[in-house]
Amino acid sequence: MTSDAATPSGTWNGASVRSRVAVMAREDPEHRRFGASHHRYRLHPPLAEEAIRSFEQLHRVTLPASYRNFLGSVAGGGAGPDYGLLGLAEEVDDEEVLHDLRAECLHVGFLATPFPHFTDWPGPGRGGDADYSVTGTLVLGEMGCGTFSRLVITGSNAGQVWLDDRSWGGLTPGPDFGTWYTTWLTSQ
Repeated sequence: MTSDAATPSGTWNGASVRSRVAVMAREDPEHRRFGASHHRYRLHPPLAEEAIRSFEQLHRVTLPASYRNFLGSVAGGGAGPDYGLLGLAEEVDDEEVLHDLRAECLHVGFLATPFPHFTDWPGPGRGGDADYSVTGTLVLGEMGCGTFSRLVITGSNAGQVWLDDRSWGGLTPGPDFGTWYTTWLTSQ
């Protein structure tokens, strides 16, 4: 993937991203790459500006620029890191692990409450505990084994994707959304 997929300002080249995802699908027709059997390299259609604005108004937030632009110019969800990228308000089957986490994120007020963390929070496997707040974050997807990617929506780390692993590693800061997604596009 070339550097034209996303710019530091958060602007995405939708055609470039869709083209790269199509190449990835052709190179992996049996969906052997981790998570591909779930998202199958399918991107949802981009969201209309009105749908994004309605979500922001309902939750009293402004989505981070790179994520917001991705939703409107590339895709509303689908193919992405790990098991894929959940749509902005995508319904999750109540049998899936993500169901309760996603429902929590979509309670009015949850996203508007600033994310309280500045550094990682060690989980049980790192000598810490699983008693930490994830307010101000939106679950983007599942990595597997009880680990989830969360986009910080409000607070000083807005725009970053943090890993949430309550059973072992805890809460770990990661890159901004653009870098997170572009890294997946460029990985082999």
